[in-house]
Amino acid sequence: MLRFSQNSHYKLSFLVLVLWVSHLVDSKSGFELDEPLTYLWPLPSEFTSGNQTLTVDPTLSFSALGKGGNSKILIEGFERYKKIIFKHVSGISLFGKSRGIRSVYDISELRFIVNSDSEELQLGVDESYTLFVAKKDGKSIVGEATIEANTVYGALRGLETFSQLCAFDYETKSVQIYKAPWYIKDKPRFAFRGLMLDTSRHYLPIDVIKQIIESMSYAKLNVLHWHIIDEESFPLEVPSYPKLWNGAYTKWERYTIEDASEIVSFAKMRGIHIMAEVDVPGHAESWGAGYPDLWPSSTCREPLDVSKSFTFDLISGILSEMRKIFPFELFHLGGDEVHTDCWTSTPHIKQWLNDQNMTAKDAYQYFVLKAQEIAISKNWTPVNWEETFNSFPSKLNPRTIVHNWLGPGVCPKAVAKGFRCIFSNQGAWYLDHLDVPWNEVYSAEPLEGINNVSEQNLVLGGEVCMWGETADTSDVQQTIWPRAAAAAERLWSKREAVSARNITLTILPRLHFFRCLLNRRGVQAAPVTNKYARQPPIGAGSCYEQ
Repeated sequence: MLRFSQNSHYKLSFLVLVLWVSHLVDSKSGFELDEPLTYLWPLPSEFTSGNQTLTVDPTLSFSALGKGGNSKILIEGFERYKKIIFKHVSGISLFGKSRGIRSVYDISELRFIVNSDSEELQLGVDESYTLFVAKKDGKSIVGEATIEANTVYGALRGLETFSQLCAFDYETKSVQIYKAPWYIKDKPRFAFRGLMLDTSRHYLPIDVIKQIIESMSYAKLNVLHWHIIDEESFPLEVPSYPKLWNGAYTKWERYTIEDASEIVSFAKMRGIHIMAEVDVPGHAESWGAGYPDLWPSSTCREPLDVSKSFTFDLISGILSEMRKIFPFELFHLGGDEVHTDCWTSTPHIKQWLNDQNMTAKDAYQYFVLKAQEIAISKNWTPVNWEETFNSFPSKLNPRTIVHNWLGPGVCPKAVAKGFRCIFSNQGAWYLDHLDVPWNEVYSAEPLEGINNVSEQNLVLGGEVCMWGETADTSDVQQTIWPRAAAAAERLWSKREAVSARNITLTILPRLHFFRCLLNRRGVQAAPVTNKYARQPPIGAGSCYEQ
């Protein structure tokens, strides 16, 4: 629940705001199917609207109250969104200047009230906000447009909503807000709303990663799961083990530690976490390009050699270096698709298994648990793909977060045993599955099969996964969007709001609208109703109908 300012003036302002809205607005519920559609994405938790049209001053000014009002994150966010909102407008038009006309606008100031000055960005940070927009009539102490939030990150989410209320009118060449006055009280349904990005199968330049992060903020996604390395390539610099990035495709397809830090900083300015992944013990052949001793043998190259202490020393070294870069409390350790044939067929590992009285399955468990210990020792919470839970649930560290992907039904089992869970059912939320239509993405429900409230609370949320075998700079954005937006609304909005009986009538027009908004902002989002994702349009037509 949003806690409003302790300052009595703020309390009075909000009380007057609520009373004023009750007189000005015909109350409308955000999830009543018989009401007109609301073209905000994702749909806010609670809102009311009216029937007025307001004009917005292109010189819109910034004002702030509260402990967090002077945050650099907020100030830069305001300037960033101002450029988006007024892309077609810059002050008085040339026509108006020639006639000496000075326009009078209904909204000339955007006021922020940010109650906390903390900029710490961790899982579960308060992203709630209220947004009020109304024509200034001189009778109220409330500003024309006000965003109140407990944290700067809630204020950023409110800014995104405000930007979506603003529309450029080509007839008057002005920015307008329709259906005012607006009162919006909003918060996310889930704390973890992610997109996984694979930069091993195809290298993505820093600027492309930033563009993806920017586009995530438009849909209020808040976690970029960075699958940096895999068996095909190791593009990340690790100063304590400088030969590791010999596993990059080329010397030009690499990320320095400065690059990684820049991505983390860029994301934080948009309220987005970076969850890094080092997938062990499988998917690691590229590591041996610089350190061949990590391979079981030169002809049998993964999983990583479980018998050598060097393997775990190196993992510890990687995680120590990465801890300096990635402040997010979650760290993904992979653990999926581990095929142990190289362990049982390589003489020295086979001997080690015999000496330890272990089977290959035992060794898999040993490796995963040892990697978890290393991550926890560096103050990280381990995330593992579901195979680890499926194989040895009773042995996993209780802090483990289980990441579902193979199919439905895993999160119910995980939370029943007290584990937290992230939902990424490949049948719906793997974006490289190009034949999965938008409606199946939208309908996938992270809490399906979980009825106990305490167990529901253990589902952190979910993420859509952009595996990179067939995605590079040329097509990654149109593969991500607009289907990722379908999952984004599922993760943000109330369950009642996203459980419409006929989503073709109630959701599809809004998703068309949001896809066009992405296009206007420079995001190469593909048509919504493609038979296969990321295909171009099949013929001429409007963005709002494809």
